[in-house]
Amino acid sequence: MLKFIKGNLEQIDNVAVYPMISLLIFFIFFVVLFWWVFTAKKAHIEEVSAIPLNDNTINLKEQ
Repeated sequence: MLKFIKGNLEQIDNVAVYPMISLLIFFIFFVVLFWWVFTAKKAHIEEVSAIPLNDNTINLKEQ
């Protein structure tokens, strides 16, 4: 199975760039996510964390 994939990938020019781009996107996404988590306001986090506990939500099974 791997020889079929490897054979096709060897024919693509500059194929080594794609794993580096994937790693860069992955790394940037998680760095931005960590930055957002550490800089988010406590009031917003508390408000969002209380959403599942609110009784004002509409339950579709009761309708």
